[in-house]
Amino acid sequence: MADVATALKGSDGIAFLVSAGIVYEIIAAACSSPQTTEINAGVRAETLMKWVKLGIGQAAVFVAIAAALDRGHRAAILSGGALAGGLMYAQYEHARRAGLASKAPGTETH
Repeated sequence: MADVATALKGSDGIAFLVSAGIVYEIIAAACSSPQTTEINAGVRAETLMKWVKLGIGQAAVFVAIAAALDRGHRAAILSGGALAGGLMYAQYEHARRAGLASKAPGTETH
């Protein structure tokens, strides 16, 4: 039988995944996908990147609060949040650059 008390205490792995997951969720809630960013960079790059930056800022607030509340898992929470935030920003920045360099038509016209 599983030790429920131990399971409820959690682990660094769980804290890391929760922190990383909240970054991805908040950014996803704030903006379109990197694919959409790349496809429509010609008309929406500035707006999309504004929302990526706002999403990362919001995520940082949640990660900081979680790290303050759960001092025992602070390193895992902060490292998961930082890694996820960095990776997501890199994906959107790559999508923006690739889209602006592409001659392919986007899916939106304005």
